[in-house]
Amino acid sequence: MIRTDVVIVGGGPAGAACAWRLRQHNVDCLVLDRREFPRPKPCAGWITPEVLQDLSLSLSDYPHGLTRFTSFQVSIRGLKFKAPTSQYAIRRYEFDDWLLRRSGAPVRQHHVQDIAQVSDGYVVDGEFSGKYLVGAGGTYCPVCRALFEPANARAQGSLVVAQEEEFPYAHSDGRCWLWFFEDGLPGYAWYVPKANGYVNVGVGGKAEDLKAKGDTLKNHWNRVVEKLDRMGLVRGHTYKPSGHSYYLRQSVREPRRGNAFLLGDAAGLATLDMGEGIRPAIKSGLLAADAIARGGDYSVASIPRYSLPALLRLRFPRRAPRT
Repeated sequence: MIRTDVVIVGGGPAGAACAWRLRQHNVDCLVLDRREFPRPKPCAGWITPEVLQDLSLSLSDYPHGLTRFTSFQVSIRGLKFKAPTSQYAIRRYEFDDWLLRRSGAPVRQHHVQDIAQVSDGYVVDGEFSGKYLVGAGGTYCPVCRALFEPANARAQGSLVVAQEEEFPYAHSDGRCWLWFFEDGLPGYAWYVPKANGYVNVGVGGKAEDLKAKGDTLKNHWNRVVEKLDRMGLVRGHTYKPSGHSYYLRQSVREPRRGNAFLLGDAAGLATLDMGEGIRPAIKSGLLAADAIARGGDYSVASIPRYSLPALLRLRFPRRAPRT
């Protein structure tokens, strides 16, 4: 049996950030993930300056392509405007692999099936044991399923279903386009150009609201594809989208139970307005690592519930106090 201080289930941004911080604290850890990295990951893939700051990362440190956006082209129920911002688009295929390798933690490809709590910690599939266990395995994380449900049962109204594709395309429009609540969609759609000739397009909406309307995400995907063609953003591409789901931010009664922790999508931390998941994932990973290393509490209360306020502060900066 392989023994370590912390077993981390999931090697995405949450698990990688947790491993990176634990290594800074000189705490031994092991990352388990069912997929071999690098692996495809459907995601619009934008990161904020706060993500770079949390990871002590400068742009010159990142070896792969980045696209910087200083504005978004936004449409809300047909009302169009340009929103200033400061964000970067990355390809998750590259970013996640690089972040995991950067952590310096040992990684094992392993599909977790069984988790047992024992007197001195946790045993995973009879092969791996640790005093602490971190669940960073996404929406259907086995740690959440084994140790936290039904206490942390998720509200079905917060479930978002998404369909998207990232593909090579010689795009001529380098702007990021976002469409909110158009054509009755209870969510939003996007077009995100990326470095080195890639684009990501997708659509996501609340599953419960779509069902109540008798609508399907496929219908909205088809409308988005037609829109992209009309606008000249993408033409002549044969789409092969993939689907996934995640939960928007909700009350997490127990992000920690004993020495087991939930991070990122396993804890349902995506922002309520834009479904941003990368920063909440990374922030929760760092917070959990600090709690483990320092013996403190673990809370996700400091992780923002919304993405747009950070964007709007660029347009409406706070005035300096009068002296």
